[in-house]
Amino acid sequence: MRFETLSLLLNWVQLGVLLGILSRIGRTFDLIANTQRELRRAIHHLAEHRRVELGAAETLGRWGTGFPPRSSPGPADAHDLALPIAAK
Repeated sequence: MRFETLSLLLNWVQLGVLLGILSRIGRTFDLIANTQRELRRAIHHLAEHRRVELGAAETLGRWGTGFPPRSSPGPADAHDLALPIAAK
């Protein structure tokens, strides 16, 4: 086999390997984006669930312990309700 033919063949092999690596990296970034999206949904769902629980606590007192309900959430509670969710 001539040198030029062997060199051309190796260049094509290198190009194929590079395209395979880029494809794998693309799939990895898709997986990261999907995971981030699912985490955002879970955080949003938990924040909504917590708001409902806090509303029930206000109605029933402190979770049925006999303590009177709080008139308004304190500074720490208000901060906990505001979960930052990054824009897509």
